[in-house]
Amino acid sequence: MEDRWIEVADRVLVRRYAELDLSVGLVMGDGGCLVIDTRGDERQGAELAAEVRRITRDPWTVVITHSHFDHSFGTRPFLECPVWAQEGCRADLVEDGARTKEAWARRYREQGQPGIADDIEKTEIVLPDHLVADRAELTVGGRGVVMTYFGRGHSSNDLVVHVPDAGVVFAGDLVENGAPPAYGDAYPLEWPAAVDGLLGLAGDGAVTVVPGHGDPVDREFVVAQRAEIASVAELCREVAAGRMSVQDAVRLSPYPEDTTRTALRRAAG
Repeated sequence: MEDRWIEVADRVLVRRYAELDLSVGLVMGDGGCLVIDTRGDERQGAELAAEVRRITRDPWTVVITHSHFDHSFGTRPFLECPVWAQEGCRADLVEDGARTKEAWARRYREQGQPGIADDIEKTEIVLPDHLVADRAELTVGGRGVVMTYFGRGHSSNDLVVHVPDAGVVFAGDLVENGAPPAYGDAYPLEWPAAVDGLLGLAGDGAVTVVPGHGDPVDREFVVAQRAEIASVAELCREVAAGRMSVQDAVRLSPYPEDTTRTALRRAAG
């Protein structure tokens, strides 16, 4: 897959990256734009900023969907501008940002990608300066944007970005297309409720949902994935209550063994 822009609605674009199958967003208005997620290091962020500038010279605002490095570490090249995120995103970056840098740099080096490892190590983490507790509204170039926190799910700080006039919802990693949802930092028992909140934004009409990874999807896709996530949550409850073995949970899960075992560990605390 080559890096490319996809226009999913009027002046709402998604940029797709082969690295980690990542999706980031751009919402353009009249005299302003919103960048949704900034990629995984300063070099990657600078590449994204340059691509945005090929499309618009308008001032930008940044919103981070959650604190994981591949969505938040590329922010510095966009400064000076407002950087929005859920309150827990800033707290997580303060508490775990340095450890995350070290861990991912080591992982990339072990995978034979020292260039990316070096870029991560050199990156200066930017802390969001505009924080959302539960809900906040922005006007970007005359367009309304709503940012909502529906509770813990894929992470402790998943922020959903809704562009009502375009019928587009940026879901971050609450929704995953092309791979199983990632449970490494997740809250498996709470994740279904967070997706319910997202689906409430979508209503019953046509809507485009942009996952944090993979191509954009429709409401039906999200409904189906929500059922899978709820199934995993129920398996976690059964194992925790002693009514089911880990082996049976793995067998019954809609997801691969490693994903299911990670979810079970996370649910067990």
